[in-house]
Amino acid sequence: MTEESKIEIIIACQEGDIDIQIANQLIFELTGRDTRLTVKDLCEIIDSENSILFVAKHNGNTVGMATLGTYTTPTGKKAWIEDVVVAKEQRGKGIGRKLIEYIIEYAKNSMSPCALMLTSRPERIEANKLYGSAGFELRRTNAYKMTVRE
Repeated sequence: MTEESKIEIIIACQEGDIDIQIANQLIFELTGRDTRLTVKDLCEIIDSENSILFVAKHNGNTVGMATLGTYTTPTGKKAWIEDVVVAKEQRGKGIGRKLIEYIIEYAKNSMSPCALMLTSRPERIEANKLYGSAGFELRRTNAYKMTVRE
């Protein structure tokens, strides 16, 4: 049995499908910020009609995750892949590829037709190679962000 065959992707349907401490460690590895996801936050993501949390497991242990956010606009269905991350010590084993391929298949089977999109910082060289090899096209656009607080 190869390493890759031991990788399983699941859709988190309940809080126990992903350990909150592991989720927070993965978020830290992705962002470098010590932002803390609470159990309430995790449940809100899992329970939302507009987000799907995909969890990568290797030998039963959570080693990665990604979120698919969905919505419909006048120009059609849209889905954004967000927060794709694989544990540092597990990278290079095909886990990120399996996550992305699983999400693409999910979108084909459950959302088609739709625009499937993602963003990635340029310094994430390996991730950007993965996205290109999985069929995503680099778009020339500006991305803007605003944090809204009361």
